[in-house]
Amino acid sequence: MKSVKEISIESKILKRLENNPNCLKLVNYLFADEELQEMQEYANNVSIKRLGFNDHGPVHMRQVVGNAIKMLNLLQDAGVKTSLEEEEIGTFEDSMCAVILAGIMHDLGMMIGRQGHEDMSAMLAQPIIERALMHVFPDDLHKRVIIKSLATEAIIGHMSSRKIHSIEAGIILIADGCDMTKGRARIPLSINKTPKVGDIHKYSANAINRIGIHHGTRKPIQIDIEMSGDVGFFQIEEVLLTKIDSSPAKKYVELYAGVEGQERKCYL
Repeated sequence: MKSVKEISIESKILKRLENNPNCLKLVNYLFADEELQEMQEYANNVSIKRLGFNDHGPVHMRQVVGNAIKMLNLLQDAGVKTSLEEEEIGTFEDSMCAVILAGIMHDLGMMIGRQGHEDMSAMLAQPIIERALMHVFPDDLHKRVIIKSLATEAIIGHMSSRKIHSIEAGIILIADGCDMTKGRARIPLSINKTPKVGDIHKYSANAINRIGIHHGTRKPIQIDIEMSGDVGFFQIEEVLLTKIDSSPAKKYVELYAGVEGQERKCYL
């Protein structure tokens, strides 16, 4: 049974893809995939209950998809081509399909554990990627190959631990880093009461009130973060900035952050 939050995010994703029929076909297939849903929920169980980490389940993975779609659309509005477009081997919609697949499955490896979970995610995602692409592009081997390859790069590269080279993978890296509001830490903070190493990530995420992704004034993408306290700066400087710095899409992003009621700091 999907949560109200999952259904709400799915509705927003579907609305953003109204003009992309192949992407709509893809997300509808993925949202209806029972095995994928079970995998996401088990990954979240391991993350929260077994390891004491933030949400890494179906809500988070859908939120990353939503963030990535928004960012790719902002790049397109600014006339920036994706890697597939620039290399003249695919379309904007092909790039969008790749980031959707990567976003919805990038944390499946949390079913196994935290260490090296990005590699495990890529492995676990392959059968689902293949059958989803066969559903959308049954007669186009070229599209299936390039989209699967790009999605796999984005999944493996979402932790900044491996160098990535495409705009699409770089967008997933940033989209993942942007899902760090207090909602991700609510359940872990209520379940795990005993202090332990790594808790700073939960408490810093709990200080993030809002993250906006908009048209930028100097660059195509503006990320605007509002916090309730200074502890939120840890999440920005240690998590989000690390991901942006490792992203091929860094040059298209401007970043502002500040505590509610105070002047924002410009990072990029």
